[in-house]
Amino acid sequence: MKKDIEIPVVEDVYIAVVKEWDEKFLNQDWYAYIINDRGIAIEMVLVVTKGYDEERKTSLLRHGIGTIESKSFAKIEMIQEELLSMNNEFSVTFFEKGKLYDKKYLFKKNTINENTFQDLPVMKRSGVLMK
Repeated sequence: MKKDIEIPVVEDVYIAVVKEWDEKFLNQDWYAYIINDRGIAIEMVLVVTKGYDEERKTSLLRHGIGTIESKSFAKIEMIQEELLSMNNEFSVTFFEKGKLYDKKYLFKKNTINENTFQDLPVMKRSGVLMK
């Protein structure tokens, strides 16, 4: 029965986009991170990303992150500058204590920029945060 299905709410897991120096390419690039600000590790973390707008869409990218310890973070992917003018969606799925959690995070087009930077939990850096 539908009333018997419990859908847990995801709290204290965030997606952040930061601009950082890439030593390999000697350039400032945008990178997406997942942040676990919970008091417990999350396991079997899977992140599916896509970009889209009215006329275009990117391929789906799937990232198997594994376990993210409590109060830590993991890099997901680099985001090309051209994609910042599109909606960027991150679908996050993980297990905690044998229970499945799922949440979508949406950065609307043109919201990933240095004007929207804020202090990021756990990372001790500035970037764009989606809760």
